Amino acid sequence: MSQPDPDAWRAQVRQWLATVLEPARAPEFAAETADLAVFHNLPEGEERLLLERCRAYQRARFDAGYQALTLPVDKGGAGLTAAHVAVFAQEESAFEVPPSTELISVTVRLVAMAVSLFGTDEQLHEHARAFLRTDLLACQLFSEPGAGSDLAGVRTRARQEGEEWVIDGQKVWTSGAQFADYGLLLARTDPDVVKQAGITAFLVPMDAPGVEVRPIRQMSGGASFNEVFLSGVRVPDRLRIGRPGQGWEVATTTLAFERTASGSGNRRKGGTFSDVLALARSLDRTGDPLVRQRLADLYVRAALRAATVDRVARTSAAGGRPGPEASLTKLMASDLLTRTGQVAAELMGARISADTGEPGTFAWTRHLLGAPGYRLAGGTDQIQRNLIGERVLKLPPEPRVDRAPFSQLPGN
Repeated sequence: MSQPDPDAWRAQVRQWLATVLEPARAPEFAAETADLAVFHNLPEGEERLLLERCRAYQRARFDAGYQALTLPVDKGGAGLTAAHVAVFAQEESAFEVPPSTELISVTVRLVAMAVSLFGTDEQLHEHARAFLRTDLLACQLFSEPGAGSDLAGVRTRARQEGEEWVIDGQKVWTSGAQFADYGLLLARTDPDVVKQAGITAFLVPMDAPGVEVRPIRQMSGGASFNEVFLSGVRVPDRLRIGRPGQGWEVATTTLAFERTASGSGNRRKGGTFSDVLALARSLDRTGDPLVRQRLADLYVRAALRAATVDRVARTSAAGGRPGPEASLTKLMASDLLTRTGQVAAELMGARISADTGEPGTFAWTRHLLGAPGYRLAGGTDQIQRNLIGERVLKLPPEPRVDRAPFSQLPGN
């Protein structure tokens, strides 16, 4: 099937977006009313309303054929190119897109993609399409208290009993678990092989008996993360994603999508250069040479990150699955968030610690309290540097002492 010319397709995209969204506001006006939180800090009722706004847009986008643009048609996508992705993002930036949430991003850009790539025909029909359209929402049940950076060390166990798997364990830092219909879970199914080889992926219904979700209160005031406890949870084998023991491949592919999503996307995460510039203008600091130097540095870093996001997105889309280069965008995103908060704090001085009533000032505390967490979310900065060093720059890997079967490693 021939693909539409990107330039001709652009007009079609712009026309459709104008039917479902309002034009973007001017940067100065947008900065005055922006939510500067890196992670949402909303009461449950408001969070549900936000989710419904996001889902309405995602469904409209799916129905119009603009969801999962580079995913093959037989997998539920549009089968287009990286150039079409870039065109859509450019056109979408001219409109007021509903502010997304971590749960929407995980559902559409991580779990849906993993199920589309590794799922059976039945799973593609029943789940992948529903995730892409957000008819169903899915969280990510990967990290554990003792298996965060070392994800391959998961201790949640799944044992097979006939046509079911019985799962016991604990997960942590699960965004949106309280609203999710399913969780993409990693569990150890074979402890007698090396740790990466004994993991299997499952779709776990979050309302299944034995699943308990407990919110984690953040220092910024919100509770968008959760602990999830699984006690004797029974999952039918038809909800297994990939082959038994293929969970590590599912995980690494999903995490590559996560790093790409964390470094890009239309989900606003904290303050931006435009917000800092508006703050400097409101405080009449743009004439200060040192302030101008800091603003210029921030602008250059934001531009470099945008260019890198575009380059990595094009490379990933052209080759199918994103590679370790996606770690670049995640690392640059977390660094930019930190530097943005630092510049804002320098501009405000003591005003950052108390609400003086001045518009657009005290809201920066949400950014400052949330930015450190983004250095951990989606893979820590240290892990990203390891991936870049070993898999992109081809540097010698760090010494490994965990090559033995998982059951023989210390602590097991």
